Amino acid sequence: MAATTTYLTGIQTSGTPHIGNYIGAIKPALAAAQSTEDYDTLYFLADYHSLNTVKDPAELRHNIRSVAATWLACGLDPQRTILYRQSHIPEVFELATILSSVTAKGLMNRAHAYKAARDRNEAAGIADLDAGINMGLFNYPVLMAADILIMESDYVPVGRDQAQHIEYTADIAGSFNHLYGDSYSFPIPQGSYPAGEASLLPGTDGRKMSKSYDNTIPLFLPENKLKKLIRRIPTDSTPVEEPKEPDTSVPFQLLTQFADADRLAQTRKRLEAGGMGWGELKNELFEVINAEIAPKRERYEELMASRELDDILAAGAERARQRSRRVIAQVREAIGIA
Repeated sequence: MAATTTYLTGIQTSGTPHIGNYIGAIKPALAAAQSTEDYDTLYFLADYHSLNTVKDPAELRHNIRSVAATWLACGLDPQRTILYRQSHIPEVFELATILSSVTAKGLMNRAHAYKAARDRNEAAGIADLDAGINMGLFNYPVLMAADILIMESDYVPVGRDQAQHIEYTADIAGSFNHLYGDSYSFPIPQGSYPAGEASLLPGTDGRKMSKSYDNTIPLFLPENKLKKLIRRIPTDSTPVEEPKEPDTSVPFQLLTQFADADRLAQTRKRLEAGGMGWGELKNELFEVINAEIAPKRERYEELMASRELDDILAAGAERARQRSRRVIAQVREAIGIA
């Protein structure tokens, strides 16, 4: 078993990161990693999981590199943290096969993602409730359990909406340990959840920022495109000189995530008193976002254009496989396939 406490974070590669990902996932995860210096931290790119939604090979290749470059540009230290691609760890997929033999189908039937897909079919009046559902989606919890258990993870930082995945992994590990625990037992992982429920970052149309709604602000847009996109965020027709309600406007809600307290208070005061128009607010939003993102954008572009990114991922995979080879050898011995 792992000698030190291990934190494992999985990163989806199903799209280009946007500022909602940056505020809601990347910044908090990196801050948490810096506060756990005595622990082992591993970050993996869940590229095989992404096959359930991304069918274009070129798009997937780009997404994998883009997501990895984003985390590195935002401050992930590949010397202190192990960053690797799921697809570079063949032991994950061997373990998934082994775990599937100790996992009840009824457990998979109750998985949230699978049930939600069936519910959508029912709501649409489709007689075959499994229409359009592939086995990748159905088996998703088993593969995720393998991702977690192959690294003997103790804690998995996730949002509370992902708690079922951790519970399933614990159940699957418990089933394995019950059968083979005299020879080898997995540590039972725990979820590491945010202290409070973070407010949802609004997209350019006011709804939750999501690729599904096509309302995102891509994290590393070039400056001119970033400014144009921010300028297009809809606002009401309140004249410049009239008082405005800051908290109901998307630009101000976004500003709260990037501006310091003093700047935010001054902007609020000017909006509420009248004399500041939505156009000026959008310009200010662009300035604060670009000030924070510009140096990261430069680093991101360097990584995307060089072999350095591939070398970092290859080195991370080798470090990760030092763990996975050891674990799968013990698992094989335990099940009788040494």
